[in-house]
Amino acid sequence: MYLIIIIGTMIASWAVSARLKSKFKKYSKTPIGSGLSGKEIAERMLRDNGIHDVQVMSVPGQLTDHYNPGNRTVNLSPEVYAGRSAASAAVSAHECGHAIQHARSYSMLEFRSTLVPVQNVSGRILNGVFMILMFGSMILPNLIPMNLAILIIIGCYSVFTLFAFVTLPVEFDASKRALAWIKDRGVVNPEEYDMAKDALKWAAMTYVVAALGSLVQLLYWIMVYLGRSSD
Repeated sequence: MYLIIIIGTMIASWAVSARLKSKFKKYSKTPIGSGLSGKEIAERMLRDNGIHDVQVMSVPGQLTDHYNPGNRTVNLSPEVYAGRSAASAAVSAHECGHAIQHARSYSMLEFRSTLVPVQNVSGRILNGVFMILMFGSMILPNLIPMNLAILIIIGCYSVFTLFAFVTLPVEFDASKRALAWIKDRGVVNPEEYDMAKDALKWAAMTYVVAALGSLVQLLYWIMVYLGRSSD
């Protein structure tokens, strides 16, 4: 059952990712009438929102776009940074949406940031528990009681699931800010706006799939624990 859940989640994630790449490729070929590049759009959006201490940079890779609150940089992939398409407009504005959230102390972004170190520690603990369950039972039987191991797993997946669901409003809000700005500033026309909105929708779906996958795994381990406790 657990393998089915893992494989099912991987397939769903792959399907959404493939769809996102397809949409991005399609909309990257659609030049916007304003002729602005992703870099220019990002700089204008930041400036319009009174943000002057965030640098727009180009980073290698595809779909590697992100905002780094640590060094206050909007990092755009080459295709987005130099692109003058509906896709580049959507992605660059979305990442600036995160910069605006940071500048405005958006509560969900701050909450998500506090969860990052907790999630990192949970990941290391989970890996350790699985290693013990996989190899420890062969070398040192009963190295850790199974019910305790499952409770630790449930605790770790609870953190992962919380982090994944907190990420959703952060991403949706960034897209909302991006779409409102590119529309109000005339960066895109109505047809280009629909393309940008569609691209961001599929980008958001990757986070939705991740959140649901984490929730399903959490529920699975809770069911395992309850099943063992009722025996």
